[in-house]
Amino acid sequence: MSLLRSPFAPEPPFAHGQPPRTAVLYCNLGTPDSPKAADVRRFLAEFLGDPRVVEIPRLLWLLILHGIILRVRPAKSGAKYATIWTPEGSPLQVWTDKQAKMLQGWLAQRGHDVQVRWAMRYGSTSIASQLDALKAAGTTRILVLPAYPQYSATTTASLWDAVYQWTGKTRTIPELRFVNHYHDDARYIAALAARVRGYWQHNGCPDVLVMSFHGVPERTLHLGDPYHCECMKTARLLAQALDLNKDQFKVTFQSRLGRAKWLEPYTEPTLISMAQAGLKRVDVICPAFTSDCLETLEEIDQEGRAAFMKAGGKEFHYIPCLNDQAEWISALADITDQHLQGWPTRTAPDSAELAASRAQALALGAKN
Repeated sequence: MSLLRSPFAPEPPFAHGQPPRTAVLYCNLGTPDSPKAADVRRFLAEFLGDPRVVEIPRLLWLLILHGIILRVRPAKSGAKYATIWTPEGSPLQVWTDKQAKMLQGWLAQRGHDVQVRWAMRYGSTSIASQLDALKAAGTTRILVLPAYPQYSATTTASLWDAVYQWTGKTRTIPELRFVNHYHDDARYIAALAARVRGYWQHNGCPDVLVMSFHGVPERTLHLGDPYHCECMKTARLLAQALDLNKDQFKVTFQSRLGRAKWLEPYTEPTLISMAQAGLKRVDVICPAFTSDCLETLEEIDQEGRAAFMKAGGKEFHYIPCLNDQAEWISALADITDQHLQGWPTRTAPDSAELAASRAQALALGAKN
């Protein structure tokens, strides 16, 4: 008997000569399993415990996290989650699941025989568990596709960390590709513009369109993170697509955590100052979020709305995220198609599996 212990986890039986299979792993940030404080605590411990998310000395931060934050914040955050929770669960999970299913259908309509699964960086369903499932299904090529259009070390790079942690425990690693960003992709910008135009056609136009992006500490910009620049480019391209001049839109950053200086201007103080300056109507869109979630539904549509109205504003309109919008799923399929180039994903027209995927695509299209 060998005294050496293998570092690799047990793997499913491998059949030599099995045909190659391709999959797409669509990844979002994550959400608690429920608004209960215990579930929120578990989620926050994993999320805020990621050194990519909070870049301060590790020991000091863990003392603050476990000694203070995780004792106080779960109940407060849980109450906020409860205001947006749906009968189907977390909006972020609901939309991510639907996007993945629709993406598979749209790719099947284009003749791609690929499996699309979704995963969350934190909480359920984990990246490792989905990679395990894909490998067990005989997948030999995997495209990792983030739900984040703009690259940040706090989000996109952390996805790669999770994938590499899995590969470090895997003997036979599938061929991997990663999509880093699509912040300036013309199809993504067009989908955002279509969302805004569609909203304005039914609700009229605002005095100013606020484009609120998720914030990160300002020091990340000086350390070389491209996130701020990519957000500004997304905003500029969206403004151009909507024919807005510089006085008709404003870029802000939300979700500040702690006392450190984050990317400015901050969203809520900007909304307050706009109302105090006599602005009557403001519309807000969150281009960095492709699915509605706590940060859009509670922080913007509830807290941001209340702050603007309390400061004297008359009309506050939140424009929903891309969610299951047809233009967005088409754009996502285009981006995926582009990154699948060179992998043989086309299959025979009479494939039963492809026919089933196409039928699913048509059914989903009929519902949307």
